[in-house]
Amino acid sequence: MTTVHSITATQKTVDGPSAKDWRGGRAASFNIIPSSTGAAKAVGKVLPALNGKLTGMAFRVPTVDVSVVDLTVRLEKKATYDQIKAAIKEESEGKMKGILGYTEDDVVSTDFIGDNRSSIFDAKAGIALNDNFVKLVSWYDNEWGYSSRVIDLIVHIAKA
Repeated sequence: MTTVHSITATQKTVDGPSAKDWRGGRAASFNIIPSSTGAAKAVGKVLPALNGKLTGMAFRVPTVDVSVVDLTVRLEKKATYDQIKAAIKEESEGKMKGILGYTEDDVVSTDFIGDNRSSIFDAKAGIALNDNFVKLVSWYDNEWGYSSRVIDLIVHIAKA
């Protein structure tokens, strides 16, 4: 899993020292910065069946908002890319509506600023090498989407 992640407040505006790593000290608004990500570990905690089966990295890029995940998957059970798209579309219109999105539009990152869904699958951006190896691409507003899920959690706790 590779995330292409917008600048965050913890990154440097000009080159300087970083306690985390040398690259992290480079000017965020002028560089594409390879970095680590906790996203793969978080997926394993939320979906225990994937624990230890997923790894990832990030590229921090000089955009102000919206990130994208590039997920490369080896499937145990064969599925065409069209079958995968259909399954994701069905979920986005069913029980995952409002959390998972689906688009076949020719989109770019700014199209998702302020989108409260956690993940918007980009059907045109993904590819399949064969029926066992696919690349899936999904966008998210890394600030707004996350905040929306926090609100969902607060509402859930308040109802309990």
